[in-house]
Amino acid sequence: MNPFTLITGAVTTLFGGVKDIIMGHVQNDADKIAAGVKLGELQLTLQQTLIQAGEQYVDAQKSVIVAEAQSQSWLPRNIRPLSLLCFLGIIVYQGVVVSIFHTPSVDLTHVPKEMWTLFYIGFGGYIVSRGAEKVALNWNGNGDGTPAAD
Repeated sequence: MNPFTLITGAVTTLFGGVKDIIMGHVQNDADKIAAGVKLGELQLTLQQTLIQAGEQYVDAQKSVIVAEAQSQSWLPRNIRPLSLLCFLGIIVYQGVVVSIFHTPSVDLTHVPKEMWTLFYIGFGGYIVSRGAEKVALNWNGNGDGTPAAD
């Protein structure tokens, strides 16, 4: 999740509260309008800066993933699939092994929500990408999964 999305929402809420305070304490209508315009300009400038920072954050994340995928070393290329495999192993253990063999249970209540989101996105993305890969290989019409001859 991009942290700048959360910050942008907080900025909107903060500026809304500040505007309410200013409008409640300033008596002159012209001053209210001037203060509202200036506050709107400040909010717009801050949100544009946050959007640019968010774009840079996403670009940095993308470059890390690309560097991992293009690495010559085995571990950086496979750390994400291995992490997902560990998550899957814990879920299978908890759901199957514990219920069949009555082994000690794993307390999953303390696993952060973001960790589950990472698992859902990673595992779902892996399944979708593998399916798309198989469809692309079979798209050539021969149905055997080999690339079409040029």
